[in-house]
Amino acid sequence: MIYILLITSLITFIIFGWDKRLSIKHKRRIPENTLFGFTFLGGTVGAILGMLIFRHKISKKSFLLKLGGIILIQAVCIYFLEKYS
Repeated sequence: MIYILLITSLITFIIFGWDKRLSIKHKRRIPENTLFGFTFLGGTVGAILGMLIFRHKISKKSFLLKLGGIILIQAVCIYFLEKYS
């Protein structure tokens, strides 16, 4: 399971970096829903590292709120999985 999370985080990190590169070159960007989807599927660490290292999406409040919501949902899911399994 840990390998799946690591791979998902790595892919998410790469996608955030690629989106930043597209942004700099003024090309068509990766949709935010795609970024959120990979984050939700286990790429939270990669998303956070991508945001910090590439300085990408860190000033966009709506993005940060949605990312925080995803992290909260993940935390609640982990809590209930640990409690009831």
